[in-house]
Amino acid sequence: MGITLGVAALIVVLSVLNGFFDFVRDMLVSFDPHVRIVSLEEKGFDSPDSLIALSITHAQVASASAYVEGKAMLLHQGAGDINKVVIVRGVDASFLGNENDGGVAASTTLGSFSVDKVDGRPGIVLGRRLGERLLLSPAGGTAAASKVALLSAPAIERMYTQVLSGSPYRQFEVRGLFQLEAVFDESHAFIDIGEAQRLFSLGQKVSGVELRLHDLEQASEVKAWLEERLDTAKFEVVTWYDLQKPLYDVMKLEKFGASLVLLLIVIVAAFNIVGSLTMIVIEKRRDVGALRAMGVSQKKIRQIFLSVGLLIGLVGSGWGVGLGLAISFLQKKFELVPLPDADSFLISAYPVSISGWDVFLVGTIALVMCVSAAIYPATRAAAIEPAEAIKMDG
Repeated sequence: MGITLGVAALIVVLSVLNGFFDFVRDMLVSFDPHVRIVSLEEKGFDSPDSLIALSITHAQVASASAYVEGKAMLLHQGAGDINKVVIVRGVDASFLGNENDGGVAASTTLGSFSVDKVDGRPGIVLGRRLGERLLLSPAGGTAAASKVALLSAPAIERMYTQVLSGSPYRQFEVRGLFQLEAVFDESHAFIDIGEAQRLFSLGQKVSGVELRLHDLEQASEVKAWLEERLDTAKFEVVTWYDLQKPLYDVMKLEKFGASLVLLLIVIVAAFNIVGSLTMIVIEKRRDVGALRAMGVSQKKIRQIFLSVGLLIGLVGSGWGVGLGLAISFLQKKFELVPLPDADSFLISAYPVSISGWDVFLVGTIALVMCVSAAIYPATRAAAIEPAEAIKMDG
């Protein structure tokens, strides 16, 4: 029972931690690309078409698109909070605008992901928390869409150095509000890549190229492939994991720590096996002596007690794996255990993601520990001499 409970607890907890990791990863990857090629030059680089053409020759690359990113002041005429500095990303609308791709478009909960020009005015998509704070919203019913302006650092510089350079502001119409994680919702905005180039005075230059893969788990392979073909002095290749590495590392560390703590249950059960089998050796000393007198070798005696440890391990690990998988499947299908204060989260119950490798590893470790726990009692039983056993019995 100790082995069963320990193995089941490990599988359930690891599955829940995997579920949280997958949920956070999928949420962030809806905003971040699977692989990003970043220009190391301050002003970006020209002609991204050749880089895009190279990228899509890899079998794992599903799509590639140039982007522009920079900071700008968001100006508005609403009654909300003061003007705010935001991170503006200029994108090809078709790259992040596919709702079936699980991207930002799929997370646009109000309005739609549209950054194209309509009636001569370009669109902008903001984070929902930012929009609510500034009292901005897309068109709906009889209400017109909110209007905002972006003011970049190059525009401010021109405003003071070139008096007749025209208006430094770029005017936009709010088309949609997306809802992801708070750190993104409150500080990011999307516009068309052409508008971003004009906003930051980049001409035809871009900040880099973003790639979407068929399988994001192959991001490291694609990164290595690109680094072999690109000038690392001009370009840096980063994966979805690299973009949020501190967060992912902390989540993996939490999983490792939880595994060690729960493994103590299995360790305690293994110590119980040592005690139980040692008591059996003491109780069966006369029987072991009789077997030795009948010609049974020390190796066979040792195998008998090791078999008991193996049997305990097989039964305990087997029942533990079955119980852990059953609880995990039930939670995944029926959401038996809800999250407290679920209204504050994007999910209502503890997420579950069962990893076959985790199940195999937990079951194997438990089995090995049970057999290892039987080594001392088995060795002690094999060392019993027939004459001594009969003498002690008498």
